[in-house]
Amino acid sequence: MTHVTEHPLVQGGRSAALATACVRGGVAAGLGLGALAVLVIAAWISSPYPDSGPVGALHVAAGLWLLAHGVDLVRTDALSGLPAPLGIAPLLLAALPVWLVHRTARDTLDPGAGGTRPRPSPGGAVAAVAGGYLLVAAAVVVYSESGPLPADLVTAGLWLPALVTGAAGAGVWTALDRPLPGRRQAAALRAAGLGTLALLGGGAVVAAGSLAWHAGRAQASLEGLAGEWSGRVTVLLLVLALLPNAAVWGAAYGLGPGFALGTGALATPLGLVGDPAVPPFPLLAALPAEGRGTWVHWAAATVPLAAAVVQGHHVGRAARTWAAGEAALTALGTAGGCGAAVAVLAAAAGGPLGTGRLSAFGPVWWQAGAAAVLWGAGAGMPVALGVRAWGRRVPRSEKLRPWTAPAVPAPGGAPTAATADGPAEAPSGSPASPSGPMAPLSRLKAAPSRLVAALSGLLPTPSGAAEARPAAAAPEATTAAETATDRGAGTGTGTGADPRSDAPAAPHAARTADRYASPYADPFGDDPFGDDPFGDDPGYEPYDCLPAAWEPSPPPPAAD
Repeated sequence: MTHVTEHPLVQGGRSAALATACVRGGVAAGLGLGALAVLVIAAWISSPYPDSGPVGALHVAAGLWLLAHGVDLVRTDALSGLPAPLGIAPLLLAALPVWLVHRTARDTLDPGAGGTRPRPSPGGAVAAVAGGYLLVAAAVVVYSESGPLPADLVTAGLWLPALVTGAAGAGVWTALDRPLPGRRQAAALRAAGLGTLALLGGGAVVAAGSLAWHAGRAQASLEGLAGEWSGRVTVLLLVLALLPNAAVWGAAYGLGPGFALGTGALATPLGLVGDPAVPPFPLLAALPAEGRGTWVHWAAATVPLAAAVVQGHHVGRAARTWAAGEAALTALGTAGGCGAAVAVLAAAAGGPLGTGRLSAFGPVWWQAGAAAVLWGAGAGMPVALGVRAWGRRVPRSEKLRPWTAPAVPAPGGAPTAATADGPAEAPSGSPASPSGPMAPLSRLKAAPSRLVAALSGLLPTPSGAAEARPAAAAPEATTAAETATDRGAGTGTGTGADPRSDAPAAPHAARTADRYASPYADPFGDDPFGDDPFGDDPGYEPYDCLPAAWEPSPPPPAAD
């Protein structure tokens, strides 16, 4: 039987994996362009007065797809007759191509179900996916040159490759389980992401509140732009695509620098200065009125404050075991990362809407980024250090917890132990026994434990048997037989041996000295506190302690 060896090219090698990744990138670009073209053609079909044929609708779809990638368009049909730039990209439209490139690059490094599919290197995957995507993008740029919205070649050569390469790199990084150089970088990156999300969420709240406050003006603007339902639906779809832009504008407004409404107008929480050039549009109806700001406008400053607290709290929780300087540097890195993200988003959310006064419209990217860094460093760093210090505190209960020393054998062989009530009690006569002026204080400290031991002797044993406290040692003339008789009467046994030991019975005083070497030790081992308050009382009798209500009374003596 002849063994057939398959050629490596049949199984697929590195070059085949790169070619597959390139094709995947082109397919991702086609999917995004096709989805947008379907929406534009549907709007063209539903319009009662279409101005152009399907070719014009496809050119509009191509222009919007390029605009979503950050490419500026040029309007050739402006009223002035001069070409006018259009550079505000709807960020919601940009989410689709970014997600497609990210997922394509991530799936390129997937080994498959069996783990036998060839994979390119991480750098090769980024280059192949981005290369395939950019080939389709270049064809779209060339196609748009013959339409009413041609692409600006400068921005097409800068922002389009940067966006596609960044999204592909993020996808490969995700496929590699998001490796980071160290714990500080990981904590700073997560905190910066949380702070940016909090800032955008607060900006969205500010924009939504202002739009609701000026709802009448927004409705009038919508009715003035389109009279038919199809036109109003198209305008509402455009408003929906620009909602992320409004969130970025609201965040920039709360940060302090605000946003420009033309070359000579600026809107900040302190007020609206200059003469704004605002075209009629429903979202622009939410702009603040002219004049000085009030406390309602100043309340927008709580948005960056809350974002700084969020990122500082995250850094402080992660830095509980770090040094204070390391936590401060991480907080500064977090502020820098958040500022960089805000600067990129501000640059994407704004742009020119025409020439002259409309050449500057939206937040200024470097001002918004610098303000985010200042808020993060000024408010986020103290919060991070405070949370770190709070996490390193020692609870009061642990500070006041009593210390119990282990048992240490005394020089004479008897064990001694320190308790929470006082110092260890040494055998009588030993050098460790307190004497002199400190002797009363030592007895006073040991009094509570002796009182508890006395009360415990009156309670029943854990076994539930009715057991009276055994009699203490009689006068020194008591014999071993009498001691055995007393113990038998107390425990219900008549033997002379200790029921807890095989050693023969001995006088109480002698057994105490031999076994415990302490005048307060328990001779029978049933005292959990180790001291017998009645051991040295020669007048103690077992009948002094009457049985409790739950203990059975002893049988009456038999009559003669």
